[in-house]
Amino acid sequence: MACGGGNMALDIFLFFIFYNFVFQKQILQLGFFAFQPHTAAFLTAFCITFPIGFLLSKYIVWTNSIVKSHVQLFRYFVIVMVNLLFNVLFIKLLVEYFHFYPTVAKIITTAISVLFSYLSSKHFTFKVKNDPSSSR
Repeated sequence: MACGGGNMALDIFLFFIFYNFVFQKQILQLGFFAFQPHTAAFLTAFCITFPIGFLLSKYIVWTNSIVKSHVQLFRYFVIVMVNLLFNVLFIKLLVEYFHFYPTVAKIITTAISVLFSYLSSKHFTFKVKNDPSSSR
């Protein structure tokens, strides 16, 4: 919980910094693409916290996993992509339609996605061989 919580706190902190100070609450224009500042902040923070989250999960949390490293990375990526889509949609919904402050929307969305992430990591990405003595 400490690793996931720490990475989640880092993600929220980075989101806040990017939204308020890097993108300064302004639309990010990239040629033919324009990103709302909350979307740009989310994606930028994600690029930093994705590798950190995988490494923490692999080497600290799920050290007894029976799944090969490259499979873990692929599965972790798939789960994170589902969460990424979930986060973008819910942040957009909360900010643009329900007029939540972007950082509050990020916190709410993150809290909801934590359960999904934990369960999918435990039962899919970093599966651990069942210990017969623990089934009593």
